[in-house]
Amino acid sequence: MEFKDYYQILGVERDATAETIKKAFRKLARKYHPDVSKEPDAEARMKELNEANAVLSDPEKRVAYDQLKSGHHAGQEFQPPPNWDAGFEFSGRGAPGSQAEFSDFFSELFGRNGAQSAARGRTSGRQRGEDHHAKVLLDLVDVYRGTSRKLNLQVPAVDPQGRVTLVDHVLDVRIPKGVREGQLIRLTGQGGAADDGGTPGDLYLEVHFQPHARYRIEGLDVYASLPVAPWEAMLGASVNAPLPDGTVEVRIPAGSQAGRKLRLRGRGIPAAQAGDLYLVLEIVLPAASTDRARELYETMARELAFNPRQALEG
Repeated sequence: MEFKDYYQILGVERDATAETIKKAFRKLARKYHPDVSKEPDAEARMKELNEANAVLSDPEKRVAYDQLKSGHHAGQEFQPPPNWDAGFEFSGRGAPGSQAEFSDFFSELFGRNGAQSAARGRTSGRQRGEDHHAKVLLDLVDVYRGTSRKLNLQVPAVDPQGRVTLVDHVLDVRIPKGVREGQLIRLTGQGGAADDGGTPGDLYLEVHFQPHARYRIEGLDVYASLPVAPWEAMLGASVNAPLPDGTVEVRIPAGSQAGRKLRLRGRGIPAAQAGDLYLVLEIVLPAASTDRARELYETMARELAFNPRQALEG
């Protein structure tokens, strides 16, 4: 996927005001609109202009895009980093125009923003404030124990000079024990204000887990590597294994091979029906860093006569 420079497409500087962006788009739209343009690439250029305007004229999308733009240029191979949009508070307003006509680049960045809450937000009688949505990252230990956290979300806004800025939205949140990846936590009345004194909208926090060096999460199940010595794997042993919620003693069956999974029922994500935790054995060899260690390895090589590639030989 190629990176798109929306500022370059509209011919404006990165610090352009909302009014400057509007004027640039209108000027180029008059030149490239397929109904009036004589340019051979008018239709393709008009699609690019609509997409660029959809992002840069929307304060929320523009701020998020600016976070990614640094260090990237038009046409560069690009993949957004995981959870790049965490910490932004979006209102879920749709972009102008038909998003179906926009590029894969646009869809990858903005296809999901506000999807969970855009359909909500209005009641009969007085107008209700718009629902907002934000992605938050949690540590796995917080998922196991539950926690209270002070969140500082970034809310895009336009200042009196017409430039996009960020406003802090600080709130205290109780994270319940056992939340799942992708789960929505609803904060009543923490969304957008109503213009006519009606009920404020709600804020939906979309939960995602911080990447962890040791743990991998699949649904409600958790996977972790468990390093063991060769003699523990071959002879069997009881070892202590650290888990997100403490330490547990596990029995390594004799004759275990690398990659064997030890299942701990109910020790995964502690939901109503808790997941399981799988310890994946990783056999770690001691270094041959001393004369004695080398001697032991040489003895094993000579006396065991072990060929790990025997099964590969035809």
